[in-house]
Amino acid sequence: MSKFKKKKSGGIPAVNTAALPDIVFMLLFFFMVTTVMREVTLKVKVVTPQATEVNKLERKSLVSYIYIGEPTDQLQAQFGTADRIQLNDAFATKKDIIPFVEGEREQTDPAEVPLMTFSIKADQKAEMGIVTDVKQELRKANALKINYSTKKTDKIVD
Repeated sequence: MSKFKKKKSGGIPAVNTAALPDIVFMLLFFFMVTTVMREVTLKVKVVTPQATEVNKLERKSLVSYIYIGEPTDQLQAQFGTADRIQLNDAFATKKDIIPFVEGEREQTDPAEVPLMTFSIKADQKAEMGIVTDVKQELRKANALKINYSTKKTDKIVD
C-alpha cells in the first residue's frame, strides 16, 4: 500500500485570482483621475435654446458661467418666479457681475486672462432685458469675450 493518493484527472482547474486586486486598483485609480465633480449647483432652470451654427469651446478651464433663468421649484417660494442671475452657487444682481469678473481674473494665471471667456447660459424663455443688462455689466468690466450656450440641432423647430 502506498502513502500517497493519486489525483483524479479530468477536473477543471481553479481560476487564478492573484491579479484581481491589481485590476481592481487600476480601475479605481482610473475613475478617480478621470471623474470631474460638478462645480456649481444650479439654482435656476436653464433650457438652452437651439442653434444650427455652433462652435465648441476649446479650453473649458478658462470659461466662467453666468446662469439666467427662473428659480427651481424648491426655491420659487422664497425667490418667486421672476428670472434671476446665478453666479457660481449664489443668486446675484447685475451689480455683482463686475466683482465676479474681477474675482475670476484673480484666480486665473495672468498670462491666460486675455483668453478668458464668459459664457451666458440663459433659459430660452428668459427675458432679453436681463440678458442685455448682464452684457452691459460685462462690457463695463472689460470682459469682451462673451459666449452664449446653446444646443446643437440640424434644423430649428419653433
